[in-house]
Amino acid sequence: MQPKLIRNARILDGTGAPWFRGDLRIDEGRIAAIAPSLPADNAEIVEADGRYLAPGFIDAHCHDDIAFLREPERPEKALQGVTSIVVGNCSFSLYPAPDAPAAELLRGHFSGLLGPTAPDEIFADLAGYRERLEGQGIALNLVSLVGHAALRLAVLGYERRPATAAECAKMQRLLAAQLAQGAAGLSLGLVYPPSAFAEAAELTALAETVQAGGGLLAAHVRSYDGGLLPSIEEFIAILRASGVPGLLSHLQSTGRPNFGKIPAALALLEAARTEGIDISFDMYPYPAGSSYVLQLLPPWALEGGVAQLQSRLADAQARAELRKWVEEGSGDAHAQSKIALIGWGNVLISGVGNPSLKALEGQRMDAAALNLGITPFDLLARLVEEDDGQTAIVMFQQDETDLRTACCHRLHMVGSDGLPRPGTRPHPRAFGTFPRILGPLRRDAHWYTLEDAVRRMTSVAAQRFGLTDRGVVRAGMTADLVLFEESVTDRATFEDPVQSPSGITHVWVAGEAVVADSHVTGARPGRVIGGAATR
Repeated sequence: MQPKLIRNARILDGTGAPWFRGDLRIDEGRIAAIAPSLPADNAEIVEADGRYLAPGFIDAHCHDDIAFLREPERPEKALQGVTSIVVGNCSFSLYPAPDAPAAELLRGHFSGLLGPTAPDEIFADLAGYRERLEGQGIALNLVSLVGHAALRLAVLGYERRPATAAECAKMQRLLAAQLAQGAAGLSLGLVYPPSAFAEAAELTALAETVQAGGGLLAAHVRSYDGGLLPSIEEFIAILRASGVPGLLSHLQSTGRPNFGKIPAALALLEAARTEGIDISFDMYPYPAGSSYVLQLLPPWALEGGVAQLQSRLADAQARAELRKWVEEGSGDAHAQSKIALIGWGNVLISGVGNPSLKALEGQRMDAAALNLGITPFDLLARLVEEDDGQTAIVMFQQDETDLRTACCHRLHMVGSDGLPRPGTRPHPRAFGTFPRILGPLRRDAHWYTLEDAVRRMTSVAAQRFGLTDRGVVRAGMTADLVLFEESVTDRATFEDPVQSPSGITHVWVAGEAVVADSHVTGARPGRVIGGAATR
């Protein structure tokens, strides 16, 4: 590979220190030198002309697991300046499935979140997933967490009960094998069955395995609404008991009755750190979230899987019980109905798998139901019945002040939480998270200084995931880099969510350009990193 010299850049080193002007040389995929002026010495010259040069951005939380298999160039991420992506979040990973029954259960589980998943997109272990990815080549680096759901499906299926000691031990052995193969840790999804069916003893046992394997425990906690604070306390208790470092996924407080709880949530995290518990969090910079339509139902409705849910909806009494829970709430302040909190009008249908339902994409649930001449709950039931619960939704559920408070806190790092489903109308965070922080929120809304914005997207996540050779601009580090203009901005909106940003001109992964002059090059220099592979 020919050496490269990036000349006359404003260099942001990723630590939060002020930018400085200089040249940077790349040789053999690494940063070879940084100085005010460097000789060309037969290097390919890239004239930065005063543009900013930063470490490649790290998406600390996303769901690109299948997208990496289907679109190895990951254009919507590369064009945002992202060079490394963390998958396997919220209990959803494509492995481990040690036998055929487990593989089929996991395929159905994953299909609920990201649409139809093929049998050959489920893997026995991380080694198989890595072999496929690196065999076909990938443009960006991938860090993978093990999804708790895969462990539970392999051992208990969709049974809603505590795991026995023997079952916990079996899950621990399965988890330990993935950590040894290079998984960065374990992710919990405590609102998503079957992860939601686990109790403290099981979660603590698995956390101890993660700690022994040198990994990280990430958690989509049990509640982000009325039960937010107790849910954070539960997560902290697991970290305290196990000693494992923790990452609280997409910290937010949802539903108008729960607005204003973020300062109290942050106080819990700070108190935990004072106690010696290593905890931080990620969050995306939008007041709306995204998930699948099954999140509008109580977790117990998914006992036995989607087929059992469909049977319940076909039973008049069970259907009436579910309707009452969805529309009126549970009466439990710690397990609140999304619809009771935010209303049908704040739920947007963003993606369907059944072609006959395609016209519903982009419509709010209340308006779509009105157009069909049915109630919103009956539309929900229809989506479960005709789309197998695989409908993606966007939920407008957060307070802007809470959002800013969380995203500007010192423990925050950036994760897009995107749910890529080509051909649908996804949440714009999949296409705009990083330029949104760099541009409008930094430059116009003054949430951050430029240096702090870059720090949250680079060195903070690199430290959290043990990526010791990435995340800062320093001689000897892997040359994952991004070059961008002062005018950088996002263009993706809720109305037109698949628009690429402007102002990000070059992106290098291990010194090889995956974006040049704002166009994806087709190069695939990425690899699976993190976990034991990095250690």
